[in-house]
Amino acid sequence: MSSDLSWADTPRTRHAMQSNRSGHTLPEIALRHALHARGLRFRKSVPPIASVRTRADIVFSRLRVAVFLDGCFWHGCRDHYTAPATNAEYWSAKVERNRDRDERITSALELAGWKVIRVWEHEPTPLAADRIADSLLPQT
Repeated sequence: MSSDLSWADTPRTRHAMQSNRSGHTLPEIALRHALHARGLRFRKSVPPIASVRTRADIVFSRLRVAVFLDGCFWHGCRDHYTAPATNAEYWSAKVERNRDRDERITSALELAGWKVIRVWEHEPTPLAADRIADSLLPQT
């Protein structure tokens, strides 16, 4: 891919961005540990249902709950996202596509009877784990 067609402005930037992990990040691992410490058992990085092409970070299959841990940069956190100064047009469009995809996935799963919980990476892990655990309790 030539540099004028790439989303990266330098080979160094391209290498750094390609090194980003798509899953099993430190915030995900911390959240899974916190949930496990609360006695919760779940599946990780699996598709909740076959008809929706996505993998949830944490899935409670029997309860039909899918948890997504969204990174502030990649998912455009309204509080923490700042567009890069370089190649800003590309990145703003990329983040907007990610937000649109997140909304479509959430809607499709909810339509199929699933509860979707979205956690921002900046959310304190104990609070996020409590919020997830509370959502698993039977509604009275």
